[in-house]
Amino acid sequence: MTMSSATKKPTEAELSLLTILWETGPATVRQVHQTYNENLPGEQHIGYTTVLKILQIMHEKKLVQRDERQRAHIYAPSESAVQTQSSLIRDLVQKAFNGSLSQLVMRAIGNSTNAQEISDIRSMLDELEQQQETVQ
Repeated sequence: MTMSSATKKPTEAELSLLTILWETGPATVRQVHQTYNENLPGEQHIGYTTVLKILQIMHEKKLVQRDERQRAHIYAPSESAVQTQSSLIRDLVQKAFNGSLSQLVMRAIGNSTNAQEISDIRSMLDELEQQQETVQ
């Protein structure tokens, strides 16, 4: 039985590289390295070999796919950002909220002090209600 990316959760460093690949599309190690360091002004930059090693580990975990047809290998995410985020949320709900999605949402809303975010959440809830009514 092969291990899917759903069973292997990305680390914080791996998520940083996945975010780059989701935004830029398939890329070489050099491109990922350059984008990573350009987008983190003032933060600690990482070396090329570190990015290479992380991508190799991610390939072993099946978080990324690697195209080896060219001299410079091209890396691409195995799943979309939405798929990965959904998997991480499911895992968080199970581990931290005893399977209760409503507890997660209440905690997230309770920590929000931004009126615009609350308005956006209200709009999303209204849309979900309308979709449910349409289905029934």
